[in-house]
Amino acid sequence: MKAINLDYSAATPVDEAVLQEMLPYFTEHYGNPSSGHTLGEKPREALEEARSKVGRLIGAEEPGKNQIIFTASSSEANNLAVKGIIAAGKKKGNQIITSAIEHFSILNQLKGLEKEGYEIIRLPVDKYGLIAPGLLEEAISDQTILISIQAANPEIGTIQPIDELAALARKNEIPFHTDAAAAAGGIALDVDRMGVDMLSLAGDQFYGPKGSGALFVRRGVRLRPLIEGGIQEKGLRAGTENVPAIVGLGEAARLAYETLEERAEKVAYFRDQLKESLFNEIPHLHLNGHPEKRLPRNLNISVEFVEGEALLMRLNMAGIYVSSGSSCTSQALKSSHVLEAIGLPPELAQGSLLLAPDRENRIEDIPYITEQMAQVAGLLRNMSPLYHQYLKEEKKNANLQ
Repeated sequence: MKAINLDYSAATPVDEAVLQEMLPYFTEHYGNPSSGHTLGEKPREALEEARSKVGRLIGAEEPGKNQIIFTASSSEANNLAVKGIIAAGKKKGNQIITSAIEHFSILNQLKGLEKEGYEIIRLPVDKYGLIAPGLLEEAISDQTILISIQAANPEIGTIQPIDELAALARKNEIPFHTDAAAAAGGIALDVDRMGVDMLSLAGDQFYGPKGSGALFVRRGVRLRPLIEGGIQEKGLRAGTENVPAIVGLGEAARLAYETLEERAEKVAYFRDQLKESLFNEIPHLHLNGHPEKRLPRNLNISVEFVEGEALLMRLNMAGIYVSSGSSCTSQALKSSHVLEAIGLPPELAQGSLLLAPDRENRIEDIPYITEQMAQVAGLLRNMSPLYHQYLKEEKKNANLQ
């Protein structure tokens, strides 16, 4: 049986070159970077080299001007950005602006802050998942202390106009954070061009190790640490650094930067060919997210008259691995907040699938994927009362004509 992974947004494998860079830091160069003796020198140098590599990926290389703070995940980076900045500036106001389709590592912590008395503005999105800059401009007040809007949505792939949104924040002297976990390593990012003050990313999204993340912090932005203790990571993240994971993150960032254009082109081509094949062969499909302004590694579709989890399980039996949403929601067995926010009807939302290809996928596998999806969709539709009701109505309308 074939094994075809179309769920690379959940995690990518560690690149072999990344693994080889990491290995010496488990054994040979095992010293603590904070040590003042020789054993700490190589790990300390490796941290700074990784910092430079990650900075290069997002256009934040200049030492002293910008900071790259290493974390254990993009979720931790998101928490440090939000809670860190409000703790440092809580006397200035109590309003935080975000979007309705953010990752749960943003939305859930804001729910907690709301209970503490903060005013949370969740901007609505259009049917494609885009935020209108005018809505943000209207929402900003003299009480706004932070704006946090993702660079791209991991579920529907829509890429936000971050440069326009961040310009409004800058005009009003409000710190702007973007969760770029879904975007970093997949599309070109430049913190200066985008105008952001903070940016979160995760290594496992671009062939780095799990448990590796980072937060870019522009010089002049004040944060309070979530984890207090020693002076590691400029005093913003106490605890001995996970040097192997950080080295892996840095090497993955280097490779992603050097191959970005080629990889994005290849992945987008596969995605578009797959989309064309599926839509040609399977009726009643619906594309979710923006048709053009979307991540290369994203094809979110709804299969009408079918339940997404049933599709997922049947495709898994055929060796095709997909998701019914983002990896943080697919286990929840409830309607996606992203699909609800773009106004997708329940009958389409429940039949959604996220296909997330990457560089390993091959064009020659598309016929098999299409064949299996068509068979599964047909089988499940034959068991669907909604589909049979639709066919009756179609027949009735045809007779009336």
